[in-house]
Amino acid sequence: MRYIGDIYRPPSEAYSLLIQVTIGCSHNKCTFCTMFKEKQFRVRDLRDVIVDLEMARRAYNRADKIFLCDGDALCLSNKKLLIILDKISELFPECKRVGVYGSAKDVLRKTPEELEELKEHGIGIIYLGAESGSQRVLEAIKKNVTVQEQIDAVRKGEAAGIPMSVTFISGLAGKAGWQEHARETGKMISQMNASYVSLLTLMLDSRAEIMEEINSGALELLSGEEVLAETYLLLENSNPEKSCVFRSNHASNYISLRGNLPEDRDRMLAELKLAMENTGMLKDERFRML
Repeated sequence: MRYIGDIYRPPSEAYSLLIQVTIGCSHNKCTFCTMFKEKQFRVRDLRDVIVDLEMARRAYNRADKIFLCDGDALCLSNKKLLIILDKISELFPECKRVGVYGSAKDVLRKTPEELEELKEHGIGIIYLGAESGSQRVLEAIKKNVTVQEQIDAVRKGEAAGIPMSVTFISGLAGKAGWQEHARETGKMISQMNASYVSLLTLMLDSRAEIMEEINSGALELLSGEEVLAETYLLLENSNPEKSCVFRSNHASNYISLRGNLPEDRDRMLAELKLAMENTGMLKDERFRML
């Protein structure tokens, strides 16, 4: 396959065929992220995308899942996305799901009818990096989105029948803001009613803009034990109306949590409490390397 620069995909797309539709991220200003900083955002020529799909069809016997890279391919118009999706349907009739990254603004720009159209043509999941439910934290990391926009976007995608997978980042607010970050994120999880929610734990590239705050002492990072306390408070405040798959089992996390909210909340809180009382259960820093 032909790829430009480093390629990223969600953990659950580990076995998916990766097709690069955009180069980089259309926002690309988040202070904690360096994934696409070396790329100038642009949309790939559709002819190149089609050629890649044809190359992949010749190379692979099956592609049960396909993921459209880079940072937010959902920013494309439906007209362009449908050309790609229809080609996928033609070449990969066995494909059960097409996934895509999308920002809250990407989702909100689509009409309900456009989202339903994307679902009908194969989009089976949208991954949205919400990062925090605190407006103060969102502004600090230059996310360029409001709490309400993120809630509205997730609810809009779900209403169109597209499962939304939303990611938050433990430790993002540092020692001074962890309680607000945890409480407000739990409230957001309760209100957005996403199909999937996952927690990553902050791990930084030395080139990230946020490192300036850390090096100056303006932002003090959490210890592993403090991350568990933050997660505990987050779960205490998470009570979605419909069942939500919750995962905190990424390589970056100090302990692994798996369950559904709100059904398994008490069990996961008990697991966290046990780990907080027995800190030897925390993953060694050596094994959190990505």
